[in-house]
Amino acid sequence: MTSTLQPANPIEAVKRPGRWLALSVLVLAVLLVAVDATVLGLATPYISEDLKPSGTQLLWIGDVYSFVIAGLLVSMGSLGDRIGRKRILLVGATAFGAISVLNAYATTPEFMIFARALLGVAGATLMPATLALIRNIFHDPRERSLAVVSGGLAAVGLALAALTVIDQSTGYPLLGTALLFVGIGAGFSFTVTADVILGSVPKEQAGAASAVSETAYELGAALGIAVLGSIVTGVYRDFTGPAGTSAQAHESLGGAVEASAGLPARTSEALLDAARASFVDGLALAAGAGAAVLLTAAVAAWFLLRGQRLDSAA
Repeated sequence: MTSTLQPANPIEAVKRPGRWLALSVLVLAVLLVAVDATVLGLATPYISEDLKPSGTQLLWIGDVYSFVIAGLLVSMGSLGDRIGRKRILLVGATAFGAISVLNAYATTPEFMIFARALLGVAGATLMPATLALIRNIFHDPRERSLAVVSGGLAAVGLALAALTVIDQSTGYPLLGTALLFVGIGAGFSFTVTADVILGSVPKEQAGAASAVSETAYELGAALGIAVLGSIVTGVYRDFTGPAGTSAQAHESLGGAVEASAGLPARTSEALLDAARASFVDGLALAAGAGAAVLLTAAVAAWFLLRGQRLDSAA
């Protein structure tokens, strides 16, 4: 027995003429969240230099945002269903912009962690509201999938435009190619799962359904950063440096660079070589662990979802 997803009544099938313009506005809201993650990655070396966080504090700066979002998405999605998705989207976008200023002027690692947590509260209002509005604007499942694809690609494309500020000397073609395929795979996966989840519930419950989807994503992202980041940090801290290596050098790669500045040339070079090699070893181990988890998930999805289909026919 197969189930068919279709509009509850013929009126829902009517296509609104301004739906693609509305989609472009929703993309801007999602762009706030996407750019935040991109900017944090680019700013991490400068945060390490200016605020001098420990390795644990640096993990929390990157992680607390996702943890807070994961904890509030379902509540914010249900709240949007009750008080209105457009209203909560406007409030959340305004708050997100204002709190971003706090992040920009943070003076201590503790304040940065606190500001990132507040940013997560605001971000939790944006993501379920945008998906729920897409569910209500695009009633055709196939057209809705196209909307999610184009909206996601636009948001990612604009976020990647921020990478143009990176100097060419920092470019690694192999790493860039690998990340490109990661992005393509993630985009296809998120699109299919979002459409299946949103299409399986009445439009009145789209906010709660999208919140469940986003909660799974954010919780997975937060746990991934915490676990894989801990692997990198654990491997890095065990590197053997030359005599006179300070404890600060073992906290982070940025700390090692700073500690090397006051050492003789040969000692400084030896310290940096050891720190960089250990950091790369940690990344390789974390990447291997992540690959194993993803391959296991892919096999599980193949067997669990085999035979399932989304049928838009009446």
